[in-house]
Amino acid sequence: MEIRSFLAFELPLEIKKIVSQLSAKMRGLPLDIRWVNTDNIHLTIVFMGNIIMEHLEPAGNEAAKACQRYGPFKISLKNVGIFGSNRNPRILWIGLQGDIERMSHFRDALQKKLAPFGIKQEKRRVNPHLTLGRFRRGSKTGRQLDEFLSEYQTLASPICDLNELVMFKSDLTGGGAVYSKLNTWPLTGRH
Repeated sequence: MEIRSFLAFELPLEIKKIVSQLSAKMRGLPLDIRWVNTDNIHLTIVFMGNIIMEHLEPAGNEAAKACQRYGPFKISLKNVGIFGSNRNPRILWIGLQGDIERMSHFRDALQKKLAPFGIKQEKRRVNPHLTLGRFRRGSKTGRQLDEFLSEYQTLASPICDLNELVMFKSDLTGGGAVYSKLNTWPLTGRH
């Protein structure tokens, strides 16, 4: 049996509050978007995909070893944007800044340790973001979205720590994805 899973950081409360407020404001815009439930917004580090049940524990042990090498990451909100173009938008996101370079090394170390379990390595640079929603096919952006994005180009938040990596299970349902925690590991290292 396989389980769809990923490794991620939950958002600190100060950041989660701002994300929730911003998401609520954006839902008032006339956009053709499937909104992400704000309780489900997190910072994914490694999408593991479908992993064999027997691999969960040894993969978790490797994640624990990586967390023992790295200390907490400092992050803050940066701006709001879209992936894709105005003609073909795909994702509406909030950007992050902070210990991004160190987080990139952490992700690469995790991926290397998880490769023996059939987990594909992401080659692209780490581009930390929080997904607010996914545009439906054929959606177009309009003046209101452009104005909103312009207004929040200087979005900021307090600097917060990400202290704990979480392994989530993802169950896809008709009402969207349902996430449940499978395990957590504190970041206790000095790297």
